[in-house]
Amino acid sequence: MTDPADPVGPPPTDAPVTRREASRARRAQSAADAGAAFQTHMRAARVEFESQVAHARAEFEEANARIAQRTGRNLILAILIGLAIGAVVLASLLFFKWLFLVFALAACSLGAFEFIRALQAAGRRIDLAPQLGAGALLLVSGYFSPLWLHWVALLVAVAVVVVWRLLGQMFARDGRTYGAVLSDVLISAFVQLYVPFLGSLAMVLLAAPRGEWWVLAFLIVTVVADTGAYVSGLTLGRNGRHPMAPRISPKKTWEGFAGATVVALAAGVVLAVFMLQLPWWAGLVFGALVLGTATAGDLGESMIKRDLGIKDMSSWLPGHGGVLDRLDSILPSATAALALYWLLTPLVTT
Repeated sequence: MTDPADPVGPPPTDAPVTRREASRARRAQSAADAGAAFQTHMRAARVEFESQVAHARAEFEEANARIAQRTGRNLILAILIGLAIGAVVLASLLFFKWLFLVFALAACSLGAFEFIRALQAAGRRIDLAPQLGAGALLLVSGYFSPLWLHWVALLVAVAVVVVWRLLGQMFARDGRTYGAVLSDVLISAFVQLYVPFLGSLAMVLLAAPRGEWWVLAFLIVTVVADTGAYVSGLTLGRNGRHPMAPRISPKKTWEGFAGATVVALAAGVVLAVFMLQLPWWAGLVFGALVLGTATAGDLGESMIKRDLGIKDMSSWLPGHGGVLDRLDSILPSATAALALYWLLTPLVTT
């Protein structure tokens, strides 16, 4: 039996401890509930965010697919590759301009390689090694040699590829017709004139006093003109497109050319005043002439590709096509920029 003197229940000293433990338990439970609610809220927010990202990505990919279907370009890859190439060009021209010669050698050699491979696939007999060797000679000559010696280098380069082709055909003895051999010889000379020689004129300009700024200026005008044509062709030509040269390049439109004209002239004025120290009206001349040669170069390469039955010279630059597909408007623009340098340099303001 229980002693009546014994207290009923736990000792008095245990009551405060029990209350503290109960309070701690309630606080712990409240913290656990709050933590669980926070985790639930975060999970819901993450699911919502992932849903929004997936939706935005789907819409972007759909828009990019429509643009690619309409223009034949992968927009994202085109932008990323363009930015990477632009960074290399800027670094070479702004810090050590001779580095741009290395970049030009690589670009023109790859462009010539693509062109020769396309011609060979079409049945033309073009000799790769002498073409690349003579082309490198022309580019190096353009930067290091006086102008008269550069013209001698051009004659030597053309003579090398022509004689090499004739000797190759003579040793082949495969009964190739006279007309086919003549075509091979003329096309061999054209390859030298089209890619290495036009590229070497940019090297002549680069070697001139402050020539790096002129090279950068005509490259900027060419790029912004292409971008302006791309954007305005997509927007202004949405409800009605007016092809510029449907038999040569169906995707070139007058709407795109209008946009290219506006941005090329604006860029020419800005570059003339702030970079080249020329009067503003000289910038209009600069922008207009570079735009004209760039457009002619673009259409000219399109005509060559159509004659060869190909869409791009290669697929080395995703979103752009081949290297020569990026050089098509730049190469003839180098000629215009060099001519304008000689004509407009006396107008430079100090």
